[in-house]
Amino acid sequence: MHIKQFNQYIEELFGEHLRKYGDQFGITNVSNEHFHKIGYTTNLTLETIEEAKKENVDMMITHHDAWEFLYGMEEACATKLKEYNINHFWVHSPLDFVEFGTCTSLFHTIEIDEMITYSSCDDEELPGVGEYTNPIPFAELVERVENKLGEKVKAWKNNDKEVKRIGIITGAGHSTDHIQAALDSGCDTYITGEKTLYTVQYAQFKKINLIVGSHTFTEIFGVESLVKRLQELDNSLEVVQLYEEHME
Repeated sequence: MHIKQFNQYIEELFGEHLRKYGDQFGITNVSNEHFHKIGYTTNLTLETIEEAKKENVDMMITHHDAWEFLYGMEEACATKLKEYNINHFWVHSPLDFVEFGTCTSLFHTIEIDEMITYSSCDDEELPGVGEYTNPIPFAELVERVENKLGEKVKAWKNNDKEVKRIGIITGAGHSTDHIQAALDSGCDTYITGEKTLYTVQYAQFKKINLIVGSHTFTEIFGVESLVKRLQELDNSLEVVQLYEEHME
């Protein structure tokens, strides 16, 4: 795929979300105008770049760029990408809020039956909301989430209902405002990728079940959804998921 064709496909897939979140995506390195193998993962780190080299990847796609507040990491990653001749594209907020993005992809992963609303961010960040046609036990949902994420999660059963309606914000959805929004949408359970003391206390106070996985692995399915769409547009592309450690 030529890099110009790639940019066109990104525009087609994300549309207005690119203009709405104009500083939340971008190409950080172009070493090859043509690329053939995409390696995808949630985070750009020196470790994931090494995995890309190991897999003979010439284009990395990640949800997060190297965080600027991890002092020195952006520069180190840029240097390593150039050394290994690997292109890199990242897409943060547009992928969180596009209809096939991180929240929706996690809903599909846990086999939700119906999407009620998609995650959004206009005046405030709102969770996606989905529903099971037939409610399931909370313990079954916890097991399902752990199996799909490939990691143990933190889970608090704060009511006696079976799980029917779930709110999700992947990644850093730890605000009490996020939980309140899920409650306002009639959710009995809330899933996210980070927590604070206040997240846990508020969920307990409001009697909404809480499941907290990792930031990285609650969001990986959105990146996977993106690269699968790119592969559908150009079936000559190879795609591989890059290894990341369950470190959170």
